[in-house]
Amino acid sequence: MIYLDNNATTRPLPGVVEACRRALEEGWANPSSVHREGQTARREVELARRDVAALIGGEPRDLIFTSGGTESCDLAIRGLLAGAKAPVLATTRVEHAAVRELAEHLERTGAARVVWIPLLTDGSGQVDLLALASLLDAERPTLVSVQWANNETGVAQAIDLVSRLCRSAGVPLHCDAVQWVGKEPTDVRSAGVDLLSLSAHKFHGPKGVGALWVRRGVRLRPTLIGTQELGRRGGTENVPGIVGAGAAAREAAAWLKDGAARDRMQGLRDRFERGVLDRVAGAVVNGGGPRVWNTTNIGFPGAHSEALLLALSERGLCASAGAACSSGSLDPSPVLLAMGVPDAVAHASLRFSLSRQTTEAEVDEAADLVAWAVERVRGG
Repeated sequence: MIYLDNNATTRPLPGVVEACRRALEEGWANPSSVHREGQTARREVELARRDVAALIGGEPRDLIFTSGGTESCDLAIRGLLAGAKAPVLATTRVEHAAVRELAEHLERTGAARVVWIPLLTDGSGQVDLLALASLLDAERPTLVSVQWANNETGVAQAIDLVSRLCRSAGVPLHCDAVQWVGKEPTDVRSAGVDLLSLSAHKFHGPKGVGALWVRRGVRLRPTLIGTQELGRRGGTENVPGIVGAGAAAREAAAWLKDGAARDRMQGLRDRFERGVLDRVAGAVVNGGGPRVWNTTNIGFPGAHSEALLLALSERGLCASAGAACSSGSLDPSPVLLAMGVPDAVAHASLRFSLSRQTTEAEVDEAADLVAWAVERVRGG
């Protein structure tokens, strides 16, 4: 099997699996209990909090553990908007469904007014910063939510510039960094964000655990009431998942220290991309400008994406059409459509995403398989 669907999830590293196993066998007590076994579990949770916070350059006390990236985004948005009398959310049409569909729900139910931040018209999928500046001045939103790296295209937003505009306007910024953290160096303080969401299974950790970092002084109302997480998120902590997330964070931090490793992986992504474009007539890369190193989204006009995925799966290559959470849908990706990708191309686009474990031999074989699949589906 060649696995190029790492934006959906990554394979847990051996050290992560061992950390989860150890927590299940030795740290299974409730971390809220005052007895020795409970406090042993509590210590493991707090050590993991330290390691995850260190991965993003934050303080452990400012990190809230959640069930994943979706809950983290939900807590950030609902929790901050809850304190406003007439809440206004500003976000983009290219956000992950966890944000985009939440915004649509809030708007539909009258819980908040939503203003959509325009994108550049060049097809890059990046925020129009001039339009954002005008929007901030005219609308005075309660919160801005912009992702750092797009889950479908890998396109990276200029978060430092977005945050500078938000700070000048006095508007807090939430950043969905689920596809960024663990792949690129992250420093929440220098980035200027006020809330940041991450998910462990995107950087070789376990599923079912994520985190929300909240800048000190930002007022956030909990959406799950309870005493855990300093009263910010109720529910008994997922100790094995949290411990596994800590192990994954330590390994990611060590890997990120070597800039040459990221350059090498981006080289593999580019090698795969060139191999596909050279072999497949009419193939086009969706999204331009800066991208996270592991992601490419390629359109194959004349070859429907679902048929391509089935053909590739037969030959042992795993990829996806858009976000994994929308698999099974016959509709084209709303992210690609929002970027201005033509309908015919959006219907025929696949996402390929590498991991730190992807090899040169795998990307070369994958390029051959993609060319074979497109020819087969096109009827060539």
